Amino acid sequence: MNKDEISLIVKNQKEFFESGKTLPVSTRIKYLKKLKEVLAAKEADISEAIKADLGKSSFESYMCETGLALSEISYMLKHIKSFSAEKTVVTPLPQFASRSYVKPSPYGTVLIMSPWNYPVLLTVDPLADAIAAGNTAILKPSAYSPKTSLLLKEIISAVFPEEYVAVVLGGREENSCLLDEKFDYIFFTGSKNVGRTVLAKAAPHLTPVTLELGGKSPCIVDKTADLKLAAKRIVFGKFLNCGQTCVAPDYVYCEKAVAKELIALLIKETGVQYKNALEDREYGNIVNEKHFDRILGLIDKSKTVYGGGFDRESLKIEPTIMEKVTFDDPVMQEEIFGPILPVIEYDSVGEVIKTVNSYDKPLALYIFSSDKKNIKRVTSQCSFGGGCVNDTIIHLATSNMGFGGVGESGMGAYHGKAGFDTFSHKKSIVDKKIWIDLPIRYRPYKKFYGKLLHMFLG
Repeated sequence: MNKDEISLIVKNQKEFFESGKTLPVSTRIKYLKKLKEVLAAKEADISEAIKADLGKSSFESYMCETGLALSEISYMLKHIKSFSAEKTVVTPLPQFASRSYVKPSPYGTVLIMSPWNYPVLLTVDPLADAIAAGNTAILKPSAYSPKTSLLLKEIISAVFPEEYVAVVLGGREENSCLLDEKFDYIFFTGSKNVGRTVLAKAAPHLTPVTLELGGKSPCIVDKTADLKLAAKRIVFGKFLNCGQTCVAPDYVYCEKAVAKELIALLIKETGVQYKNALEDREYGNIVNEKHFDRILGLIDKSKTVYGGGFDRESLKIEPTIMEKVTFDDPVMQEEIFGPILPVIEYDSVGEVIKTVNSYDKPLALYIFSSDKKNIKRVTSQCSFGGGCVNDTIIHLATSNMGFGGVGESGMGAYHGKAGFDTFSHKKSIVDKKIWIDLPIRYRPYKKFYGKLLHMFLG
């Protein structure tokens, strides 16, 4: 799609929004129901497309993509009327007589740029939030998941007219053309480097932006943790989608006293959950050869205690565990985004907090512990987007909490009410009554009125 075609879509969407057709809540509900209906009907097709792009099993595709997307739409349908309603707030006495209220209003035409690792979930979730809030939207899925992106275009075209929601396919050229347009809001999920470009492109138009990025999310395990359960849940969270998950535990930061035991349990549990991974048809693949080679370059064979095998033809890399890793190792210099789990040892919780805070703020943080003081210290003193105590990843699977990063891992949040708010501008309005007009604020000012001001405002 060329620049002129993209400009025309943006123009048509702006005109459609200005017509007011997206404002009635009944219209939003109608299209959200239709989107839910078509997504559910296309479950098998979605699974097939994701399998072709990423090798995911149908179970994982529904658990981590289609099912969660449907859940977000259901949540919006349940709450959209209350989210969209005006909220009356207390009016200060000096503004008597009036009604003060907050009116949620859509931004207008929004751009949603989604990644390849969860191509359905990370496109449909923000779209559901944007539509619920009353916007029009242009979706730009990743070129790295072509089968799923093409199917998304088919699904969206079956639900929405193009002037309401449109899908633009393509790669960097299309991304650049889209970012040259003036949108009312931009929502981006992806890498930090591209996130910086998105922010720079938004700046000339002063376009508000939500960035969902990533980072090296630590998984802290202290000596009071249930190590067997910790190993089970860490293996699940780390190797899900072959580690290609923005909130995957990037590395385990384990108390030295239990490191050896934990590593043995991690090895055992990985063997249970991912036995013969390279031959397992339900174990996915790395998205492309570039990422495949990058991940292989992070494996230090001298520190590998499990896995390390790979199949270039299928782009599969075994779940790999590395011990005696330091923060100077290559695997700790970048977000792994693949099936490698380094284990680093620590002596004290104070050391953990100091070290974690000395690096870029992670998107997620996980702590396995039975020590309430340790849990409180880590979750209070470390800066991170979100996380779990005694589990991994599941915090993003609820519409009752916002999901987002902080600092280098992103800005803004979405899911549920947070998502509706992200795509809404809240107008603060005072409806002043005309049957009375207090004279205090008008010139010429009087000494008595000054005393009243001190009484009301002091």
